[in-house]
Amino acid sequence: MVGADRAGLRLTARGAIALLFVITLLGQAMLPSGVGFVAGCLAAALLVRPRDLLPLVVTPPLVFFVAALLVEGVHSLASGSVPQTLGVGLFTALSSGAPWLFAGTALTLLIAWRRGLPANVRELRGGGPEPARAATPDAPDAPGAARGRGTGRARSRTRRGRTPVFDPEPEGYFEPRLYGRAADE
Repeated sequence: MVGADRAGLRLTARGAIALLFVITLLGQAMLPSGVGFVAGCLAAALLVRPRDLLPLVVTPPLVFFVAALLVEGVHSLASGSVPQTLGVGLFTALSSGAPWLFAGTALTLLIAWRRGLPANVRELRGGGPEPARAATPDAPDAPGAARGRGTGRARSRTRRGRTPVFDPEPEGYFEPRLYGRAADE
């Protein structure tokens, strides 16, 4: 897959999940084991953009379940008792596919970890890079600007001394209003 890095072939999270689903669905329909699922996990983890690793890492179990449900649902349509056949087929598919599910999910997590998953988690938690602001923090009407003492610093700080990415709305901002007037007026 080194050639994919050079060619610039990158999928979004949606594209990688769709690729994983199609490969898993075809693998479960044609092969009795979960080799297709593991191959789909490998392809999706290598082809997704680095900033979209987090959504991809959490979806393989759901993709495996939905693909198994669809395949067993189609198989059960030809039987006399659809619910019973679907239940037994789904139980069998999920229990026999559990090692493949674990292997594919672990492989996706391992590849994503090597490609930068910790940075995505750090950014999700709020410790990542801050977006550039149009106004300076010292401006009186800028978000996060200090009010009161005139120090020019933001009032609230995070644990590591960075200014917050956003300011909460003023209290009462979301109060219900009827036809443009406050309810208590």
